[in-house]
Amino acid sequence: MLVVRKRRGGGTERTLAGTERSSETEQPSIETERPERGVRPVRLSADVLPTPVGELLIVCDADALCIVDYDDFAPRMHASLARRYGAYDLVRVPNPLGVTALLERYFGGDLAAIEGVRVHTGGTPYQRRVWERLRTIPPGQTRTYGQIAAQLGETHARAVGHANSLNPIAIVVPCHRVIGADAALTGYAGGLARKRWLLEHETRGGAPLALFGSEWARTAEWERS
Repeated sequence: MLVVRKRRGGGTERTLAGTERSSETEQPSIETERPERGVRPVRLSADVLPTPVGELLIVCDADALCIVDYDDFAPRMHASLARRYGAYDLVRVPNPLGVTALLERYFGGDLAAIEGVRVHTGGTPYQRRVWERLRTIPPGQTRTYGQIAAQLGETHARAVGHANSLNPIAIVVPCHRVIGADAALTGYAGGLARKRWLLEHETRGGAPLALFGSEWARTAEWERS
C-alpha cells in the first residue's frame, strides 16, 4: 500500500507514481485554511483512474470527495490539499467512497452517476457559492460566466472565472460547462482539449468518442502549442 506524506517543512514526499521529490525545493509556501491537527497528518484516501482524457487523481477524506485532478497537475493537487488540511498522508485505496466507480460510469455514458457525490471543496464562501452553482448545470448544457454571475447577484463574470479556475474537483464540480459570452471555450485548468472532449461527451449523451490513447496526447500537445 503506497503512502504519500506531505510535510510543511523539509524532507521528501512520495508521489502516487512512487517517485520522491524534495518538499523544500519544489513546494510553495502555503497558508492553510484550517489549523494543523497536532502532530498526526490527516489521512486521505487516493486512487488513480485511467480515462479518455488522461489519468485522474481522486482523493477523499473520511466523509467526502475533496480532489479530482489530472495527473499532469499533481503539484496543484498537493498545494490544494496542503492549504486545506495542513500535513496529510495519501493512502492508496481502491475506489474510495465509491467515487472511482461512479466516475467510470460517467465516462462509460452514465452522465448522471456523479451528480449525488458529496464534496468537500474548501475555498472561500464566494468560491463555494460559485462551485455549488456549477453543479446545477445539467450535462449537455453550458452557461456563460456572466449568466453564473447574474444568478449569484452582485458579482462579476471575471470573479466567476477566477473561482472557476480554482475549482479543486474537476468533472464532478463541472467547471468545464462554463463558457465565454461569445460561446468560446475560453480557459480550463485541465487544458482546452479536455474541456472540448468533456463537452462533446456530454452533448452526445455519453456516446463513445474517438479521442483515446496516443491520439489524445497529440491533440493535447497541439492545444498547448
